[in-house]
Parts: sequence; structure tokens; C-alpha cells
Amino acid sequence: MKHRYLPMTESDQQEMLKVIGVQDVAELFEDIPEKVRFKGEYNIKKAKPETSLMKELWAMASKNADLKQNISFLGAGVYDHYIPTIVDHVISRSEFYTAYTPYQPEISQGELQAIFEFQTMICELTGMDVANSSMYDGGTALAEAAMLSAGHTRRKKVLVSSTVHPESKAVLNSYAKGQYIEVEEIPHRNGVTDLDALQSMISDDIAAVVVQYPNFFGGIENLKELESIIHEKKAMFVVSSNPLSLGALTPPGQFGADIVIGDAQTLGIPTAYGGPHCGYFAVTKKLMRKVPGRLVGQTTDENGKRGFVLTLQAREQHIRRDKATSNICSNQALNALASSVAMTALGKKGIKEMALQNLQKAHYAKSVFKDHGFTIAFEGPSFNEFVVKLSSPVKEVNLKLLEKGIIGGFDLGLVDSELEKHMLVAVTELRSKEEIDTFVKELGDHHA
Repeated sequence: MKHRYLPMTESDQQEMLKVIGVQDVAELFEDIPEKVRFKGEYNIKKAKPETSLMKELWAMASKNADLKQNISFLGAGVYDHYIPTIVDHVISRSEFYTAYTPYQPEISQGELQAIFEFQTMICELTGMDVANSSMYDGGTALAEAAMLSAGHTRRKKVLVSSTVHPESKAVLNSYAKGQYIEVEEIPHRNGVTDLDALQSMISDDIAAVVVQYPNFFGGIENLKELESIIHEKKAMFVVSSNPLSLGALTPPGQFGADIVIGDAQTLGIPTAYGGPHCGYFAVTKKLMRKVPGRLVGQTTDENGKRGFVLTLQAREQHIRRDKATSNICSNQALNALASSVAMTALGKKGIKEMALQNLQKAHYAKSVFKDHGFTIAFEGPSFNEFVVKLSSPVKEVNLKLLEKGIIGGFDLGLVDSELEKHMLVAVTELRSKEEIDTFVKELGDHHA
């Protein structure tokens, strides 16, 4: 039997007890009064031999609808993308895999360099000046961006587009409640932010306007128009963006965004049943000292040798509490490393090619749906997701698709009652023409 961890032997146990000066394990619990000790049997299964246990666990795991056995058209924030083999090889190395956080920079040079490269590549993709060394995920990054905006502008109201991911909006509302910040939602028109509604809602007391690009429905927001409306009232322009899409789309930095945040799951991080992810946070130079988390910088030592340091840290742990901009803690160093390795392996041309394949394959799928008599709910440019109107409840259709080995799209009725029988379909570069055609045909059989 191959052991990942060597089990403790009886002699190991006796040796440890001898070192700490006790006779047996029971002696370690002497300080706990007898009357409060649990004397019964726990209501759990009896222990099994390792081989039997592994068989049972594998049988349970095989009931999951995974992406190895099924074709997936499910996106809505977590996507099935190509991950270069080297990613898993690098992040499985013990010096990265077991590292917590670089509190001692002089012995964490490898990790700091990886984070520095992550920051650099995120800046190149987003068109921003500075990026931090990652956040928990896109949702917390978005909420932190809104809180930074409120602090920077000294205003207490935030506008968020209704086309922003519903889970991100929920995180924003949780943050805002504690900070006594009012959050108001801008309606959408044809699947993108309603510019006329924004024009009527924006005022001198708005701290920030938050939009998503591409948005939750897959639509491409008009960042140029949004920017002029937002900055006219000196509010902050916050854009949540899928970093892979920026291989094909004009980066938000070129449209004058103040803060660009998002989730790096699309670059090197597996779907893994929804997490963990890696958020990114990029800003203009003027906001550099207000960025939550950490910034890694490059420098030289007294011998002129290149080295990496923690340049700015805006947490109360590092600076005066009243000066802190956020108390968000650990960065997602291992996942940031995975993204760094993926971006490096793919390179500029690879990321552009991958992004264009998403764009083209989704466009092909959209045209096949139309040819089969389906209605595309929101017309207009989109990246790798779009909304299809069905004649049956999405939940029923998805259960039938699963029998055919297909994971269908997201049921939008779960987040918006007006979008009952609407499916959000994701088509990534991994989907082949045959898979797309089969998916549309199977959906068509339930669309009569």
C-alpha cells in the first residue's frame, strides 16, 4: 500500500510520551474533570481497513457529475478551461504547497517572486498601474473595491449594476451593511446596464458605480459611455472583469477605470465544485496606498542582487488601526501561483488565442441555437456566455441532459423570477463543434 503519510506506530507513541514525561495518553486529559468527560460511544461508523475505506469513498465520489465524464456548458462564475499540465506540477511542490504567507521575506523569495509576477501580468491584462498579491475571490475583491471607494471619496452610497454576478452583489451588501453604506441597483436593458437609468440615478453623493465586463449574462458593457457618466460626478469607476476575456477585449484601464477587480479562476484554477478561487485587485497609481492586502515589490540587496519584498501592507496588523483600509487577511498565494504559472505557460499569444476561441465558439453556439428555432434573450456582443429562452423549466431540462452526459447551463430563474425558463449557457475553448451540436440537438428535443 502506498502511504502519502506514514502512520504512527506504537513505539513512536511511547517515544513521544517519554519525551514529554507522561506515562500514557490518558494522563494528558487529567485536568478535565471526570464528570464532564464523555464516556459513551460516538454515533459514527466503525473504523474500516484503509482499502475498504478507499473503495467506499471512491464509490461516493463517483456519484458526482464531474467534468471528466460529462460535457459542461455551465459557467456563471466558475468555468471549465484548459489548464496547462505544468500548473499542477509546480503548485504540488512542497515549498509552495505548504507555505502559508510570506511573513519572513528573506526566506520566501520564491513565493514573493511568484506573487510579483502575478501582479505584473494582472496589470498587463487589465491596463492598470498596480495590482495586489491577490484576494480570496472575485466577490470579496468587488466588495473591497466598493469600500475603498467610499473611504476615498468620503461618500456613503454605491450604485451596482443589476448585471453584476448575484453572489458578488450579496457579498457587497454584507460588507456595506457593516460600514453603513447604502447600495442601490441600476436596472439593465437588453442584458446590459441601462445608461439612461444610471444617468438619472447618479449624483454628487455616489462613491462608486460597479459594473461587470463581460457581465453576468455574458454581455459586453459599454465602458466608454459608462466612464463619462460616472466621472462627470467624480464617482469611482469600478469594473469586475474576467481576466481571460481581456485577451480579446479592450482592457478596462484603457476606458479610464479607477479599480479593476475580478476572479482569476479562469486562468489555471480548476472548477473544484466552486472553490477556492483567487481574486485580483488592480488600481491606478493614486490609489496604491489604499489597496487591501499586500503589494510585493522588486528591489536589490546591498550586493546589487535582485530581491523581492513586501512593499505596502494596508492592514491594521501592519499599520495604525485608524489608517488601515481593510482587515482582509491571507492572500490566496497558492492559487495566485497557479494563475501565474498558467499565464506564463500560455504567454501573450496563448491567452489571446484562448480568449478568441471562447468568443468564436460561443458565437457559433449562438448561431446554431437560432438555426434550431431558439430565442437568444439578449442580443448584442457577448464573450463566452449568453442567455437562451426555453419552453420548459431549466431544472427539468438539466436533469434530462445529465442522463445524456451533459451538464447544462445555469438556471437564471434561481436569481431572477423574470428569467424563469432562461438558461445561461457557457461555451469555453474546450467545447468541440460536435459537443456544441449535440447539446443544441438534445435541448431541441425538449423545446418542442
